[in-house]
Amino acid sequence: MIRCILIDDEEKALKMLRKKIEKKFPQLEIIATYQEPEKAVEGIKELKPDLVFLDIAMPNMSGFDLLSQFDNPGFEVIFVTAYDNFAIQAIRHAAIGYIVKPIDDETLATAIANAEKNIQLKTAKRNNKILLDLLKEKNNTISIPTQEGYVFIKKDNLVRLEGDDGYTKIICQNSNEYLSSYNLGKFIEILGHDFFQPHRSHLVNIKHINRFLKEGYLEMTDKAKVPLSKAKKKEFLQIMSQS
Repeated sequence: MIRCILIDDEEKALKMLRKKIEKKFPQLEIIATYQEPEKAVEGIKELKPDLVFLDIAMPNMSGFDLLSQFDNPGFEVIFVTAYDNFAIQAIRHAAIGYIVKPIDDETLATAIANAEKNIQLKTAKRNNKILLDLLKEKNNTISIPTQEGYVFIKKDNLVRLEGDDGYTKIICQNSNEYLSSYNLGKFIEILGHDFFQPHRSHLVNIKHINRFLKEGYLEMTDKAKVPLSKAKKKEFLQIMSQS
């Protein structure tokens, strides 16, 4: 039996994946499931699974961030993602499996078959190291589709993003602005825990927050005032106290 752990912050997605595995892949034993990546890290250390199904886009800690918590991860990984971006290229290069949501049975079967081979060949440590090295090189740059083509921007240069009728306006440190066909939700998935959503229409780079104004705004390094909703105030103060 191959001992597995499933990690996804969405309960519905987690249950669906579990149901598919239990129904069609009796060679896999699900020993734990987690919605909180921080708890999943401890679970992996304690339970030592052979295979981990790992969602990429999770709040506070992405799947890649989770993997990087281990100095030399020896478990096989199948990444689960709702989008296809540069990270998928890195996953492919490292010969690590991935499946794209919504998950179809054929793709899942292929990923599991490849994982079984890799477990037999004991390639997990090598492949995971290749992936983590690639991500260290690339994870500070994102490609953004615009009306003129693709723009490549370093995450540190992004000050804030503003959703606008299905599009996203991107404001950078050098005062450059871009309009992307990606909606704000897509950028929330891509950019990860260094960015905070203070309001449903805004996403800000934590490093570019100058101060919190009592009237309920965040002052950014470009002097813009971004609204902070009452529902997000406690989370914001907690994040800033830890940074």
